[in-house]
Amino acid sequence: MRIVGFPAGMFQTNCYIVSDDAGDCVVVDPGQDAEAQVRKEISEAGLRPRAVLLTHGHLDHIWNAQKVADHYGVPAYIHPDDRAMLADPAKGLSLDLSAMLKGVEFVEPAQVIEVFDGDTLRLGSMSFDVDHVPGHSPGSVSFRITVPTEEGPRTVLLGGDVLFQDGVGRTDLPAGDTEVLMQSISKKFLVLDDDAVVLPGHGPSTTIGRERRANPFLRDL
Repeated sequence: MRIVGFPAGMFQTNCYIVSDDAGDCVVVDPGQDAEAQVRKEISEAGLRPRAVLLTHGHLDHIWNAQKVADHYGVPAYIHPDDRAMLADPAKGLSLDLSAMLKGVEFVEPAQVIEVFDGDTLRLGSMSFDVDHVPGHSPGSVSFRITVPTEEGPRTVLLGGDVLFQDGVGRTDLPAGDTEVLMQSISKKFLVLDDDAVVLPGHGPSTTIGRERRANPFLRDL
């Protein structure tokens, strides 16, 4: 399994391409201006896209979702509580941020599949376990995969904007809830082994162990 990530757009949102040895791949969170880089990475590696996975519906994570999904003719997966933001991102934005969308139209991808807590998505030879982790947004999810390494299997979380290196997701946008977010982190993230890797929606990767020890927002957990 191979994972390539890059920050995209004005929000520097991390977009990830996860692929298996057979060349099947999924694209996670293609945000603003991500499409060109996604197409370049897929073309150069000779990959076959199977899906677009969306950790949540906020604008910076779904901006190019429709373009990428429809270009490759693949479905976009999103939790139903955030689905409305695919066609109307302003539902998840503050008033000042909504103003930047004036004149910009969004539509759902041609194929949308809703995901729920406990689902397992099998795409190519890859398996993604879905964990519903609300708080940052009502429909936030993480996609959990197991990656073989020389030291043995290792858990990797495509975690969206739930847990960052030395931080947690913001909860000041519509429907954000700090208490719910901390419950999500406690129940879905901190139950994992210390060597579990978190690939967040912004910033560098981290591990559960590092954040358990050093993240100031987790002290009460």
